Amino acid sequence: MEGVIVRATREQIKSFKESLLWKDMVRELGIWKTACKEEPMAIVADAQDSNPSTAAVLMHLGDIHGRVKSVDFILNLPDLFLNILEEQKDDDKR
Repeated sequence: MEGVIVRATREQIKSFKESLLWKDMVRELGIWKTACKEEPMAIVADAQDSNPSTAAVLMHLGDIHGRVKSVDFILNLPDLFLNILEEQKDDDKR
């Protein structure tokens, strides 16, 4: 990934992944993700009262999908950083 600067060392990232702070963050983000996945069911239940347009429903579903993808990206950041450091190490060897 070009342009991304990782200042932490591999060991710092690995240590962070094992930390209680990261485990707390993963747990909280998992709760957010579960809530996002349950939200589409509420659209159906609310539709009778609010009578949303098709466009409004699709926009809401797109918003939910974007939130889930964002959570997945955040959860993957430590591994992404490790991969970047590995690529930089390979580039330095060349």
